[in-house]
Amino acid sequence: MTSSAPAVRARRRTALAVVLCAGLTAALTACAGEDPDKGTNGVGKLTAAQIDKRARAAADAADAVRLTGKLVSKGGTYSLNMQLSGEGGMGSVTSKHSTFALLRIGDALFLKADAGFWKDEKGDDGSDRAADKLDGKYVKVPQNDPAYRQLRGFTEKKTLLGGMLALHGKINKGDRGTVGGVRTVQILGGKGGEGGALDVSLRGTPYPLRVARGGGGGTVTLADWGTAFELEPPSEDDTVDYGGELPRSSG
Repeated sequence: MTSSAPAVRARRRTALAVVLCAGLTAALTACAGEDPDKGTNGVGKLTAAQIDKRARAAADAADAVRLTGKLVSKGGTYSLNMQLSGEGGMGSVTSKHSTFALLRIGDALFLKADAGFWKDEKGDDGSDRAADKLDGKYVKVPQNDPAYRQLRGFTEKKTLLGGMLALHGKINKGDRGTVGGVRTVQILGGKGGEGGALDVSLRGTPYPLRVARGGGGGTVTLADWGTAFELEPPSEDDTVDYGGELPRSSG
């Protein structure tokens, strides 16, 4: 009995080692073969062109979206915080010189800014009086005013997203990542993303969650897809109808 005890213990240790090794091997094999798209919407398995098509279709179909970030164009750099829907949009735009609020309901477009926005650079008395009158008020932008089209563009979901989400050059697949805690797959315009980049959600509907525009055109985050919001016209006491054309401003 005594002489056989060490041999029994040795066999038990060997058996235990075999079990542990087998378990470790199985675990490592499982990790190595784990599907990176497990628990996702499966978009990551598609080609870059297919992902692009799905993301743009999802964006078009959504009733609403919130945009925050910067757009850089020949006209300047603009920081956006806008909510957009098919009926209109609202939010704020910051340019080099000022910040102003925009509200559009259908074709009715309103602009609100402080007195400094409205003051003419010459600083004459007439300009100061007009600026004081418009300070903090919603000013209805006449449709024949040259600024109407440009300002309305910030409030149009279809127009703004149509240009923003367009990738230039051959579309390639980028890395996996996260945006706001949501797993994403990136698609690139051009091999190095010089034609822009989209981070597309791997959870639920494949919405674009972030866009980096090519050529240093700014980066914008897209959120609250499909989340409805109310567009209410400003009260009469808070509104100024300036007539056929807006006064010149420093904004």
